[in-house]
Amino acid sequence: MKVAVFAGDGIGPEVTREAVRVLEALDLPGLVLLEGDVGGVAYKRHGHPLPPETLEVARACDAILFGAVGDFDCDHLERHLRPEQAILGLRKELGLFANLRPATVFKGLEDLTSLRPEVARAIDLLIVRELNGDVYFGEKGIRTLPDGRRQGWDMMSYAEDEVARIAHVGFKAAQGRKGRLCSVDKANVLETSQLWRDVMIEVAREYPDVELSHMYVDNAAMQLVKNPGQFDVIVTGNLFGDILSDQASMCVGSIGLLASASMAVGTKGLYEPIHGSAPDIAGQGKANPMATILSAAMLLRHSFGLEAQAARIEAAVAQALADGIKGGDLGGSQGTAEIGDAVLARL
Repeated sequence: MKVAVFAGDGIGPEVTREAVRVLEALDLPGLVLLEGDVGGVAYKRHGHPLPPETLEVARACDAILFGAVGDFDCDHLERHLRPEQAILGLRKELGLFANLRPATVFKGLEDLTSLRPEVARAIDLLIVRELNGDVYFGEKGIRTLPDGRRQGWDMMSYAEDEVARIAHVGFKAAQGRKGRLCSVDKANVLETSQLWRDVMIEVAREYPDVELSHMYVDNAAMQLVKNPGQFDVIVTGNLFGDILSDQASMCVGSIGLLASASMAVGTKGLYEPIHGSAPDIAGQGKANPMATILSAAMLLRHSFGLEAQAARIEAAVAQALADGIKGGDLGGSQGTAEIGDAVLARL
């Protein structure tokens, strides 16, 4: 059980440290943790946000626990040298094509969400986002038009096999939940989305036990606020998934509570909190490590099939929250290590 630990920048090392403490407390036989530099810290030490030695560790491991990347000191660098390229590079090199982001309101935190408590209480959904296509990986550039105006352009595209691959992930996830899958697109104006919808309908024939529905992305954004309890699994493309998953995070109370998994074919995955590096509070012990701890639970579940241990971690986090253990993001006063201690005590 080899796990790469890439803490990264800002609060990344602080929150990752607490997640590692939780993993070690489980005393899992065969667990080996290997560290590597990514992001701004990697650029400063090695001249690149994803140096070859880090990529070698990633390839040699079964799973990756990732902190966060982002450093204001690197904002002046060319785009291919900026810290964020580390995560994009890992997705590309390891074939991490499916992003899983669960969103559930923890009991007792309903009043802390952006929604009315009775609306927030019903949220229990999973967003499945395609990671390796769309405008993020399409051709792009800035050109000069004949009249001298500058024009930025990005190409959105999906091949049918890329859509089918993420569709299977979504349908299988729905089979393990409530059996409902909502495919989000913009098929009324985008040809890329029309192909997306066509392929979703084709793949659905292989999953007769799952109810498939379709929704335009603008309506999906509205429904996530109006009636989020209607959703079970949402599957969508890279651009729309990026936006909707962040919106869902605020519907459950705090970005500091949401974990994510980026999966390749098979069980190899990268697990990270969805928050950023927050350099403004780095080194102050203020960051909430719960999202990273919950990411470690996802790591055990999806890469190693350790459901019982994953559930233990999630129950410990839920109990800590129920007992009033809250970071500053939730209006509490507990610091990073104090929250880690509380989760460990309940574990």
